[in-house]
Amino acid sequence: MIPDPPLSVLPHLPKKSRTIRPIAAAIIRGITFQGDKLYALDSTNGYLLQIDPITDNTTILNHHCWQDFVGATGLAIAGDTLWFTRNEDVYFCTLNEEIKPQRFISLHHPANGIAVLDSTVYITSMRDGCIFIFSRETRREITRLYLPGIGIENITVKGEELWLCDDDEQSVYCLDRATGELKFSVLTPFENPTGLAFHQDKTTGEEILYVAYAYEEPYIRDNPNANPNYELQYRDRTFIHPLYFHYNPAEKYARSNGFLLEMSYTEELSPLDPVELEDLEWRIALPAETQRQKVRQVEPIGLPFEERIIDGQHIAVFKFEKLNSEQRYIFGWKAVLEVWGIKYQFGPQDGENVPEMPSEYCDRYLVDNDNLAMDKENIQRAAKDAIADETNVLRKMYNIRNYVYDRLSYGIKPHIDTPDVALARGIGSCGEYLGVLLALARLNGIASRTVGRYKCPPKPLEKFIPLEPDFNHVWMEFFLPGFGWLPMESNPDDINEGGPYPTRFFMGLAWYHAEMAKGVPFEKLYIQDAPIPKEKVSIGELAINHVRFTILDELDPNDFTKK
Repeated sequence: MIPDPPLSVLPHLPKKSRTIRPIAAAIIRGITFQGDKLYALDSTNGYLLQIDPITDNTTILNHHCWQDFVGATGLAIAGDTLWFTRNEDVYFCTLNEEIKPQRFISLHHPANGIAVLDSTVYITSMRDGCIFIFSRETRREITRLYLPGIGIENITVKGEELWLCDDDEQSVYCLDRATGELKFSVLTPFENPTGLAFHQDKTTGEEILYVAYAYEEPYIRDNPNANPNYELQYRDRTFIHPLYFHYNPAEKYARSNGFLLEMSYTEELSPLDPVELEDLEWRIALPAETQRQKVRQVEPIGLPFEERIIDGQHIAVFKFEKLNSEQRYIFGWKAVLEVWGIKYQFGPQDGENVPEMPSEYCDRYLVDNDNLAMDKENIQRAAKDAIADETNVLRKMYNIRNYVYDRLSYGIKPHIDTPDVALARGIGSCGEYLGVLLALARLNGIASRTVGRYKCPPKPLEKFIPLEPDFNHVWMEFFLPGFGWLPMESNPDDINEGGPYPTRFFMGLAWYHAEMAKGVPFEKLYIQDAPIPKEKVSIGELAINHVRFTILDELDPNDFTKK
């Protein structure tokens, strides 16, 4: 991992480049600011840490009573009083040299996060599925609000808003403090957010939201006593990073931390068998322009291409008068992209009484034009069972997703079976999940299409290092009449056997997705504008593909909106 720039150059860098890495911290599960001082809870070691956010200089404040903080999670400071949660208990203490925790209240289930504003104490509990609101003076419960996600949620308060992060949902939620109504949510650029806090920059007056993350990192450890003399081990990693976001209420979406990527896709011509082709067009889809992805530039690699628009998608067309097994070429494209996390803010009310589907979408996205087995009995039965009597478009799609997740487990195979086979088997790759989802959606009158093709390895702190994905990936978009296309992942949210399932990628997409080939093949061979059947020659038998991403910079969506 590339370290942050030397401290001597930090004053000349934008604030957004600063990632805070507390020294000696294992797993941070709660953070808060008091002025320019950052406080954090190391749940594993029981450390209450004071951190300089500019230098990472770290001090243990509870050196004499660290045992009282082992397993602690939520953290808040109000005035000179520090609050934290541990197991089912909520504690407070004076923030001075004599840190002596006192119990405030106990819940029936573990308390995960805490926020304090004036005389009100807010406590989150995943097991109870709610935010408990207590009076600081009487220690009595005032009311409770529902939690928006399914994972462990930490909390902070800002004015009339409650802000929560959810480790399973990879999301931050903004709620109305009085009613608990969800205003909007954003995806975090890293997995497993474990704490959050706002800090006001004295120079600019800007309030920046910082989010803590914790995870396990695999690494190869030298071991002279083993044979071979190395072994796979895991170690804790934790850091704190700014979360930048922009909510667009008119268009009902929120963008979060973006990244400037260089992506290249190339084919290395290396036929396995003798082949002779004439007047060949080798078509490769180019990156798409969307609300979360912008193409700054595209250039050819190896050979020139003709850029063509087919069904609204930009395609690179490489032409070969003659191509045979004795030739060797490298050809493809390189693009510089802006990519963002995006989360659409539609609710059930938006799925009621929707306009009619455009006729051209009915003819193209409600039919079996991709070997979806929509005529098979088990697929047609599943399409009925998945939605039961539901009529709301968004609820129908959500029910279809959960139905498929309940009946498929993830597994990689050398080829993709049709949806009827995958559903009967109960195991599928991302492409097979996608096939079942498309079939059930289309049979229920929901226009849907395939999107892909690759995900950048999610290592946004590793800038200027070529990153190569291990495999390709596909997901889907479904059409909400009156608005347009909404993204939905095929299988990554199928993380809990039997649910509940996160909704992070239901109408949401992470920054690391590279969008291409919306409703058209990503890559295909043509002669005289007619596709060549795979039985005659396949791309996999002709060439080896090489995919590379390089992260160049981090982007703030608020800067994007000012362009």
